[in-house]
Amino acid sequence: MTGTQTAENNTVNTVLGPVSAGDLGIVSVHEALLSVVPGAEHAFDIAMDRAEIFEILAAKVTDFRDHGGRTIVDSTGMFHGRDVRLYEALSRSTGVHIVASTGMGPEEMLGGYFLTPQTNPPTPWPAEKFADLFTKEITEGMVIPRVERRGAAGLVTTTATREGMTPTDESLFRGAARAALQTGVAASLRYGKDAAADLEIVVDEKLPAHRVVVGGLDRKDAVADGAPLEIARRGAYVALDHVGSEGGSHITDDERAAVVRELVETGHGNRILLSSNAIGVAKGQPECAVPFSYILSTFVPLLTARGLGDADVQRILVDNPRELLSVR
Repeated sequence: MTGTQTAENNTVNTVLGPVSAGDLGIVSVHEALLSVVPGAEHAFDIAMDRAEIFEILAAKVTDFRDHGGRTIVDSTGMFHGRDVRLYEALSRSTGVHIVASTGMGPEEMLGGYFLTPQTNPPTPWPAEKFADLFTKEITEGMVIPRVERRGAAGLVTTTATREGMTPTDESLFRGAARAALQTGVAASLRYGKDAAADLEIVVDEKLPAHRVVVGGLDRKDAVADGAPLEIARRGAYVALDHVGSEGGSHITDDERAAVVRELVETGHGNRILLSSNAIGVAKGQPECAVPFSYILSTFVPLLTARGLGDADVQRILVDNPRELLSVR
């Protein structure tokens, strides 16, 4: 299938309903509009003024639009601040498409409900229960707690424990893969300790690698292990998803640009995705100063200075996310 045919025939689930894949434009594929540590919304010292949150987010999303951005993927999944009504209003007021996600993880962020309390010791939910939960959010609409379902999720996302995948993490990964297979959306996985092994878990569920994003591949350990190239060779998308964050566990932007160039030069330019893991509004955790527009304002000029052409940039920012987010 050609890119033109994809744009004409496929649709993407946004919070305002399905849109043509060809209308997505430039996409930032792994961001957080509102990120709330579970329970922080009940803390006495944390304000949850939705009007104020909306104003802050509208300014940041408008800045993204003014730099040429057209679509933001909110990859927070369930229970971490996802506010579908707020995102609907934000999309209407700014004209930017918003793709929200279902999914959850890693295990340490789940809470006891998602362990089976009737067993001693507790055992994780089986994959089919997670699959059913995620599938309904895609086919019936995302849950607004105790009230209703609204727009369909456009992506299923989950994360493995950094020290290594736990049994619950594996249930989440398999459940995400099954939901993706049943609904036609893609799966976005933030790998834990071994990117290739984590990818194989969802491939084992018969989800094709080209319907999978492996995130966290701009971590220092990932690059040192050659994980970006290995994941691309296996056919999955390589997400360099902390662009603008330097130091700590992640490589620098100069090093990211070198990884992008290596992938392009080895014939894997169609596997690259970029985002900043930016947080528009954070509650119960540190704010993230990286704007949604950072890739367009700062990182793309760095890529072009390293020799990437306009066609390469177009493929990474427009064509690749369009292929990923199209419902199959």
